[in-house]
Amino acid sequence: MNPLFDLTGRTALVTGARTGIGQAIAIGLARAGADLVLHGHHDDLDETQRAVEAHGRSARRWIRDLSHVSGLADDVEGLLAETRVDILVNNAGIIRRSPAVSMGGEDWDAVMTVNLDAVFTITRAAGRQMLVRRTGKIISIASLLSFQGGVNVAAYAASKHAVVGMTRALANEWAGDGVQVNAIAPGYIATDNTTALRADPVREPQIRGRIPAGRWGTPADLVGAAVFLAAPASDYVCGHVLTVDGGWLAR
Repeated sequence: MNPLFDLTGRTALVTGARTGIGQAIAIGLARAGADLVLHGHHDDLDETQRAVEAHGRSARRWIRDLSHVSGLADDVEGLLAETRVDILVNNAGIIRRSPAVSMGGEDWDAVMTVNLDAVFTITRAAGRQMLVRRTGKIISIASLLSFQGGVNVAAYAASKHAVVGMTRALANEWAGDGVQVNAIAPGYIATDNTTALRADPVREPQIRGRIPAGRWGTPADLVGAAVFLAAPASDYVCGHVLTVDGGWLAR
């Protein structure tokens, strides 16, 4: 294996690892040699765990509802006391679609809690230990809506803009101590979160027609970017947001 992309001996925590982007990234990191801590909202991670173990890597589960952050800091500290985490992938996220004028406060709060508050809480705990060791990789999943406003997704867009801001702020604080903090901004990816859009006979062809690659992305399209940002190859990459969007932003 090319040592620039070799993750042997490292352990990665991937949140939202049951399906979609999180599952693909977890399996991709295992293929590159990492052991995994798989986070899920429920204990239904069998498929991901089997795929990780098929690559000869270990997989431990961490089951935690991220829709409330009360006690989350203590839960993360407990996990980190038992398992060294060298790579953190903040993938778990939710979206609530509605016009801003009719969005309930509970929807706004739910999105911000999972997409931002939980991300910061987990990142701060993992980063604290990485700073002591003077090595570590943190990757947060941003979005095209980290750069654009979208339609009927005010909370999601705000949370993903904030993820980029947090990524850059923490990179400024931690890069000098050997911890690289970066983000990946996926384009339109075929996952559970985009099921409604892909089924929309009007919006789906509009979206696909604007993508220079001519197709929706798949979770597998994110794996190379994640391995790069988790590996020694990116040791001088700090505070960067890597878009994987089939050319959407270039259009």
